[in-house]
Amino acid sequence: MHICFLSPEFPRKGATHGGIGTFLLTFSKKLIENGHQVTVAGINGGKLIDEQIDGVRVVTFPASKAKLIGWWRNFSVISDFIDQTHEGHPIDIVEGSELTLAFLRKNPAIKYLIRLHGGHHFFAEGEKRGVNKWKGFQEKKSFQKADGFVAVSDYVKTHTETYLSYHSKPIEVINYPISFDKFYPADPEKTIPFRLVFAGTVCEKKGIRQLIAALPIVAEKFPKIHLEVYGRDWLFPDGRSYIGFLKESISEEILNRVQFHGAVSHDSLPGFYEQAEICIFPSHMETQGLVAPEAMAMEKPVIFSELGPGKETIDHGVNGWLCNPHSPESIAAVIIEALNAKDRFNEIGKSARKKALEKFDPDRMTAKNLEFYQKILNS
Repeated sequence: MHICFLSPEFPRKGATHGGIGTFLLTFSKKLIENGHQVTVAGINGGKLIDEQIDGVRVVTFPASKAKLIGWWRNFSVISDFIDQTHEGHPIDIVEGSELTLAFLRKNPAIKYLIRLHGGHHFFAEGEKRGVNKWKGFQEKKSFQKADGFVAVSDYVKTHTETYLSYHSKPIEVINYPISFDKFYPADPEKTIPFRLVFAGTVCEKKGIRQLIAALPIVAEKFPKIHLEVYGRDWLFPDGRSYIGFLKESISEEILNRVQFHGAVSHDSLPGFYEQAEICIFPSHMETQGLVAPEAMAMEKPVIFSELGPGKETIDHGVNGWLCNPHSPESIAAVIIEALNAKDRFNEIGKSARKKALEKFDPDRMTAKNLEFYQKILNS
């Protein structure tokens, strides 16, 4: 098969990237190992880049600067690219996230798939905010064009269909693949006592504010508790820094327990997780999230959100812990519960890697995807 992914997020060497980029990198590698062809195309930046990265053709088109019709030109550029590529190297599947098919010109010889990474309707519900009419319209139009859907968790499937119809098209829940080579069983000797590690964009919906607010509660029982934060800063619409906001609104005593490291490469994460006594990700909402299962794959004790797909990912007290991410008191109580169970960290860590392998094994996830692709092609 030849699969074309629509995304500007395929990781280039040395660049930082988010969850979709991580998924594309891991999945593309497995597709190529299985003899398939992969192309990734997207709109980003100010110049055309067309290159081969580890066997994947990655094409990034400059974003149109035209007022009012720039969005239309961007969709036209991608549509033309798909048609031209298909002439020389026939494409079987075009896959994108929730919005990507809205104004795409469909080629009748190709099947089009949406992978539910978390769209506008999904996060509007999860974050209890209104739906933007323009984005909502685009998602509905995009869903009408899809020939099939992949949901990365049961939760995102169920909560997306509260607002959007799958139009009786095939839909399958297939978890993200994780690289169990990159996220290896950690060496316990490298653990730094009382170190909490958070990874992700430093913003409100990742629960970082509530996590920091939980620290003084934990410190009453464990005075050496400290938090290492790895991730890029988020900016308010007026350009203000979210990290700056945190530093202004939290006491110096608490901030002395927190170190912000900024954006880091995905390749460096295993080393940071290895040093953690506990990896903690109290996100308010995720479709699935990769940081928790990646840390689980390293046999680390993990605290994740009880909301969203949390209960699909972790069995509380068995292979990790779950907290209420909106409550500093809940976060603190779970951190204390975990630290009081240090004698079980080895057992819980091994259970965590086992659970991660069951849900996110890359070979099994690739096989499930290929089976679903074939189902779409035959439909």
